[in-house]
Amino acid sequence: MKPEVKGGGVIRKAYAYITREEELLVFRHVMQEAGIQVPKGTVEDFETTWQAVIREIKEETGLTEELMPRLIADDLWEADDGRVHHRFFYHLICKEAPDHWTHKPTGGGAEKKLTFHFYWMPLEETHQLVPGHADFVDWLQKGDRR
Repeated sequence: MKPEVKGGGVIRKAYAYITREEELLVFRHVMQEAGIQVPKGTVEDFETTWQAVIREIKEETGLTEELMPRLIADDLWEADDGRVHHRFFYHLICKEAPDHWTHKPTGGGAEKKLTFHFYWMPLEETHQLVPGHADFVDWLQKGDRR
């Protein structure tokens, strides 16, 4: 059942499933209660979801490798606060990233003073991600992970 869109409208969000081999790139905030997440962010009015996922990857991870996103899913999802998100999940393959690193997001806003701790999580452990972040991990086709 799709969530009902209330007066506030729909918020577009772009999620990045960045993989290498059988692993997914994830991060932890310094605030433990934020849990383990994948890079994602709000799509600005002036950009496409494709442009948003590329921007969010650069801002949140610091990765400079040219990654080619492939849309694997989109849906409507109701967040804990009752707002409806139109979520776009992209798969990207990364070949040139370290095993782990820290990065201070460059996008500003609420993330301005945070530090994210990135690492690679085996795909079979993605059930540990915060609610909503692992919803389409199973849609990653084995042949697409290089």
